[in-house]
Amino acid sequence: MDALYVLPVLLFSVVVHEVAHGWMALRLGDPTARDMGRLTLNPIPHIDPIGSIAIPLLSYLTAGAVFIAWAKPVPVNPMYFRNQRRDDILVSVVGPLSNLVVALACALFYVLTIRLVGPMENMNDGLSQNIAVFLLRMFAAGITLNIFLAVFNLIPVPPLDGSHVLASLLPADLGERYRQIGFFGILIVLVLMRVAPVRDAMYAVVLTIREPYTWLVNTLL
Repeated sequence: MDALYVLPVLLFSVVVHEVAHGWMALRLGDPTARDMGRLTLNPIPHIDPIGSIAIPLLSYLTAGAVFIAWAKPVPVNPMYFRNQRRDDILVSVVGPLSNLVVALACALFYVLTIRLVGPMENMNDGLSQNIAVFLLRMFAAGITLNIFLAVFNLIPVPPLDGSHVLASLLPADLGERYRQIGFFGILIVLVLMRVAPVRDAMYAVVLTIREPYTWLVNTLL
């Protein structure tokens, strides 16, 4: 996936992911994200210098493509939660679920664009064709990208969302020690992603989840 097509939908997707965390936290009684101005789709408050700029840029320069990025985590104060274990799980899983919803939106917009302008091979040359091709490639990339983000974030390694779920299911003292791995866990995940069996297994999960989206697109077209 060319970075030019991926970057807009990638930025939007990671912002939606973080807003979803903050929205669910607010629903469960925690106003922290709202009070800090993080319940907005404006990307500026969500930009993380490392995850939103350095990592995507490094990935593009070294591999010619952007595989992963993340926004600044929204602040969550579990002291507001009535049931801290349950509510922490709910706040954690809504982020990956939001990416699956964005993937669905990308599928629907892909179909809508095809309906409006026709297949790419039938388009006339010119600016309108370039815009249509850009949108089609962006929406097509957005489907797979958001499924990947959902699966990636559910890996149970800190600080990813899956680690919050696992930590909340562990005994309290063990869960707290597990959380303390912190952002060192990102290095573990990046190393694991270079191990062929782990990478292949993850991609197999992504492709399996993508099947219903592909079916929907083909059905609507």
